[in-house]
Amino acid sequence: MEPAALGVALALASAVLHATWNLRLKASDDPLRTAAQAIPAVTLLGTPFIAVAWWLNGRPLLPPEGWLLALGSGALELVYFTLLSRAYQRGEISSVYPIARGTAPLLAVAMGVALFGERLLPLQWLGVGALLAGGWLTRPVASGRAGLLLPLAIGASIATYSALDRLGVRTGPVWLYGWAAFASMSLFLAPFGRGPRTPGAAAVGTLTIVAYSLVLLALSLAPLAVVAPAREAGVVVVAAWGVYRLGERERAAQKLLGSLTVVAGAFLLIA
Repeated sequence: MEPAALGVALALASAVLHATWNLRLKASDDPLRTAAQAIPAVTLLGTPFIAVAWWLNGRPLLPPEGWLLALGSGALELVYFTLLSRAYQRGEISSVYPIARGTAPLLAVAMGVALFGERLLPLQWLGVGALLAGGWLTRPVASGRAGLLLPLAIGASIATYSALDRLGVRTGPVWLYGWAAFASMSLFLAPFGRGPRTPGAAAVGTLTIVAYSLVLLALSLAPLAVVAPAREAGVVVVAAWGVYRLGERERAAQKLLGSLTVVAGAFLLIA
């Protein structure tokens, strides 16, 4: 399999896992505390395995810029989880998730073009239009423009840390940068994990780390403008689950159509 095709396959697998942990996070009483308990714990459990891999692979080191990028990514993950927690506590996941995930590839493509010299074909510009249409269809009605701000900000944080990670995975072994990014994320999140232990936190942490690791590996194999859109396939799963299992029935058909449009736009960007 060609590296770019493998990168897309890994990004699609990550999308399913990402959708799963977001649904679990939405179901928790305090999504930020759940994430802040889950990710540091799972990162700590995985550190001995990383240490063994580090030793067996000749003890490679990340350059200073790799550590700086990992720190920046970790700080942005704190922003991401804070915004995500507020959005899930205030809004429906069948609206929040598609808008946030649809915004991310739009901004990621813009960064890919501006920072990495990537160029879009006419069909890919059609994908940009589909992403915009999908976001509009899934918008929350009751809260108006205010309800759009959090999902849009979430999308912006996703696009920004994706751009940093795109640079970071080029500075050293993917698995070592991934551990550095998770260690940084854990450092920033840990203070927000105080309080009662949250049921299901371990599952959230495991799914988050596996999904994110797959994305980092995908970014090392394929361009950002290809990987970021492929990650959005999970929006249909989340929208359907929100409508049919969580009872988010208002404008259900419009939200499902919007989520499908987001996915279509994401894949048109790959064309």
